[in-house]
Amino acid sequence: MPPIPIKPIMFTVKHTSLLTLVLFTLITAITNVAAAADAPAAKPADWPRFLGPTRDGVVPQPLAWPAGGPKALWSVAVGNGWSGPVVVDGKAIIHHRQDRRSVLDCLDLATGKTIWSSGHDTDYVDGFGFDDGPRATPAVAGDRIYTFGAEGLASCFELATGKLVWLVDVVKTFRGGKGFFGFACSPLVEGNAVLLNVGGKGSGVVALDTATGKTLWTATDDEAGYSSPTAATIDGKRYAFVLTRSSLIALTPADGKVLWRYPFRARMEASVNAATPLVVGDEIFISSSYGVGGAVLKFGADKPTVVWANDESMSNHFSTCVVKDGYLYGLHGRQEQNVELRCVDWKTGKVVWSQDDFGTGAISLAGQTLLILGEKGELIAVEASPKAFKEIGRKQVTGFETRAYPAIAGGRLVARGKQKLVCVDLASP
Repeated sequence: MPPIPIKPIMFTVKHTSLLTLVLFTLITAITNVAAAADAPAAKPADWPRFLGPTRDGVVPQPLAWPAGGPKALWSVAVGNGWSGPVVVDGKAIIHHRQDRRSVLDCLDLATGKTIWSSGHDTDYVDGFGFDDGPRATPAVAGDRIYTFGAEGLASCFELATGKLVWLVDVVKTFRGGKGFFGFACSPLVEGNAVLLNVGGKGSGVVALDTATGKTLWTATDDEAGYSSPTAATIDGKRYAFVLTRSSLIALTPADGKVLWRYPFRARMEASVNAATPLVVGDEIFISSSYGVGGAVLKFGADKPTVVWANDESMSNHFSTCVVKDGYLYGLHGRQEQNVELRCVDWKTGKVVWSQDDFGTGAISLAGQTLLILGEKGELIAVEASPKAFKEIGRKQVTGFETRAYPAIAGGRLVARGKQKLVCVDLASP
């Protein structure tokens, strides 16, 4: 089925050993440089997609926790949804739901004033009554913005004007299933392809042409999970990794060729895979809750090798870990239970330290600092050190029911609460 022509609804407002540690750090740096070279170009002050420019939660600029905590710069009301903001060229972009409209707003990062607002109709209703808004964070590549709504509408907009370029209904086109809570995969742009985990028969993972929305390729029969795909360069070749409802899939993003799959799913039906795979060098970390746990896999052309796998080290419910100098930092445990902030040795899975009753949230890494936006709206700064847990400071910024990942760019953090988008200042050192 071709992309659906639809008239946009738009209005404009005026505007373990030292050697191991050194090698691990070097591999990480080389991998990040290679990934940045293959990924869509981003300016140092941009956060153009889910988990940032390198899709690993790492902030590209050094930041410092201000005395007294970060200062609020502006706040604007937004509609429903769990979609996180992105920041590009001094603009903050947010995808949300207002009545029967899927809305994409472009705001001035300095003031919060609306530059343009665009959107299209939507009739999605959450089956559990939680929230009817989008879950996926937009992706900006070049002069286009790509979104994916909870109802299964993949869209492309002009960055400068908000004009709707194309729209594809993945339910009608690929017979994708919405699962428990609608579609939640944040788009991944690789070259001229937008990769999505949609869960259709023969089209579990799909690639759409960035310019037209036409189908480039389809792969697998896997049901969709709530994880977003990532990509990395390993031994000079580009690969994409998609954690579906049942497996980690390794494929080539240029043509959708599946290289291998690693089964990864809880035994219980009411379970999801939600955290995004994290690639360091030629190894991939994946994690889930519901008795699954975490695993580090060494990449192979035809199959992966398990470095370690267990349910005791790191069990991510929906938050993706970050890695620093050979150590994983992440939130262990289910959201409705006792969630711990943990430091885990990447190579062995050994728990180095754990902070009980920390609560869940979204975790990012800025230099030597972990920035955790908690579900209760607190921004918490913690030292990224394997020595011990050490909190630097915390500040309430968004209020209760905060689930979306923030965007951190240009010394500012843009975060979404239940019904507001806020911008706070994180002073550069």
